[in-house]
Amino acid sequence: MSKSLDRLTLLETFVRIADAGSISAAARDLDLSQPSVSRQLAELESRFKSQLMRRTTHDLSLTTAGAELLADARQLLDEWEALEEKHLETEETLRGKLKVVVPVALGQLYLLDTVLQFQHQHPHIALSWQLEDQNIRFAEVGCDCWIKIGSVPDESLIVEPLGQVERMAVATPELFEIYGRPKTPADLEKLPCVALEPFEGGHIPLTHAKGKTVTVSPPIRMTTNNISAVRKATLAGLGLAILPRWLIEDELNKHQLVDLLPLWRAPKLTICVASLPGRHRPRRLQSFLDILKVTVPKIPGVEPLSHKVVHRRDFRA
Repeated sequence: MSKSLDRLTLLETFVRIADAGSISAAARDLDLSQPSVSRQLAELESRFKSQLMRRTTHDLSLTTAGAELLADARQLLDEWEALEEKHLETEETLRGKLKVVVPVALGQLYLLDTVLQFQHQHPHIALSWQLEDQNIRFAEVGCDCWIKIGSVPDESLIVEPLGQVERMAVATPELFEIYGRPKTPADLEKLPCVALEPFEGGHIPLTHAKGKTVTVSPPIRMTTNNISAVRKATLAGLGLAILPRWLIEDELNKHQLVDLLPLWRAPKLTICVASLPGRHRPRRLQSFLDILKVTVPKIPGVEPLSHKVVHRRDFRA
């Protein structure tokens, strides 16, 4: 085995340990013994003359040097894989691993069917489908792409918009019996509100179909960072909420929820997909992104964009 391959193997093992969260879990993933994986980590630390991971009986965490190496190792391994793929273009079958991070509700209700179809079409791809509503550290997570509703805080990534989400003020009909049905945006301030963090707080802008914008401040009865919890609390009658049509299409059709002000809408949010810049995209990733660009605009309440431009942020937050 050559020295260069030895180095790549050590980096691959290091990344696997970081992803798995423990040496024993990484050993199982790699089909190696735990002592063998420990020796590889020790050899890598010896080569870099630095402790990369802190190991205790119950926990494992990256040191500062380890976190820096992890990001560089992921990039190096991606580039090596891209180089292999570039010189093996004669093989048409898509292979390899693909890791995608996606919002929980969107990933469960709509995009999971897309993923399952993709898996059927490409059975040699090992796909990791991670549901996560919170912001991630892209390099540390080690994903290939991150589907996000709203702005992507990591300015170093390439961000491609996929569609815009229609959002509206909704509530149960039973709530009208207590507070009355609102006829104007100002009437919303008479109803309690279930708010989704970080998009809704004490002040909610609403725009009329003709362009006029007003801001309302209904009393907040409950806040949560999970959109499914907002939906459930709204269906339970806790208050009005600003929700996307894609999440409540069935409830609107069944009149379990009512669009309170059909001519007024909350600010649209963009569904986008983020990936790393400066790399040759593996064909499996590009194929998956191509499917997303077709599928996402077909989701109820998601408006296709007139143009889809790849946005490169050239500054850091």
